[in-house]
Amino acid sequence: MAEKKSGTLIVIGGGEDKEGRKTILKEVARRVGNGRLLVSPVASHEPEGYFPPYEEAFKELGVEDVHELDIRTREDAGDPDKLALFDGATGLLFTGGDQLRITSQLGSTPFWERLKALYDNGGVIAGTSAGASAMCETMLVQGTGRESHRIGDISLAPGLGLIKDAIIDQHFAERGRMGRLLGTLAPNPRVLGIGIDEDTAIVVEDDRQFRVIGNGAVYIVDATSISHSNVAEERRGRALSIFGVQLHVLSQGDEFDMENRRPSPGKA
Repeated sequence: MAEKKSGTLIVIGGGEDKEGRKTILKEVARRVGNGRLLVSPVASHEPEGYFPPYEEAFKELGVEDVHELDIRTREDAGDPDKLALFDGATGLLFTGGDQLRITSQLGSTPFWERLKALYDNGGVIAGTSAGASAMCETMLVQGTGRESHRIGDISLAPGLGLIKDAIIDQHFAERGRMGRLLGTLAPNPRVLGIGIDEDTAIVVEDDRQFRVIGNGAVYIVDATSISHSNVAEERRGRALSIFGVQLHVLSQGDEFDMENRRPSPGKA
């Protein structure tokens, strides 16, 4: 039996350009090639209207076989007609909304098995906004942005598990989410924090390293060397203190080795 080849993840901070240079969608299209691209608005409570802009953008980029995979219930995630759309697919894109809808509707369903097979056999899985957060083993669900983190003001949940030992936040600089990412890492400094700006993405190869593409920045927060935090001592609602955090800021072309936690510069 041939060894399975792990695919590629394109993790987008939201707000990706669909009308101009389409840098991020162009990367998705390149990796989809001549195969079928599925676009799933499962994260949205009101999915109508999500698909047409993507269909138009990808067809302009040369992807002729673009299909909406509309999953609204767990029953839909086992519908043979919907699952048949995976035949010939080389990529899938999750749109934005609520990441809990992605995991709650798809976990342990035939859809999930087809998605994992697509990835394990070299396909591309992309996710924007909520679709980005859901990529991780543990996903950030809720927390206040644009202010210093208050202890207890974070909600986490199991994610899709395609990225290990990291937590991803999106719309990062635009919504002032540094405080909540720090608050997520304080209880478990082993996990890497990744904040992705809008119209920006990381292209993850083999779950070990990634390259930045797009117009904004990617913030890497490494808390493994912290010397102190008050997250376990102070009561809920107090401001977080945390010492010794390491921060890297990457832009287009830069790369990051997640296994060894080392950034390297690259050409835009």
